[in-house]
Amino acid sequence: MSEDNNKNTNSLSIDDIVRELDREEMNIVISKDIKKFNKPTNVVRGLEKIKDVQSIARELKMELGTGGTYKGGQIILQGDHRESVKNFLLAKWFKQESIELR
Repeated sequence: MSEDNNKNTNSLSIDDIVRELDREEMNIVISKDIKKFNKPTNVVRGLEKIKDVQSIARELKMELGTGGTYKGGQIILQGDHRESVKNFLLAKWFKQESIELR
């Protein structure tokens, strides 16, 4: 029994290590786009490899107090929040070098 518990503990730590490595290798692009009626939106690309990207999108919308969605492998937010999105991702343990603002 104790060996099974050790295997579960080790597999969780390996999953955490894999997630951390994925975050180091990511190239996240936060860009501003103009939609219908000259309204600005932010598009966040490069997060499609993350399993909990929909929860990150939900947290971003709540943090910024704005509408948005996750579809097609990208997060689309209403308004221009590029710096706030970058700071949010940095707080979520993403690397500064992997985030690009456009």
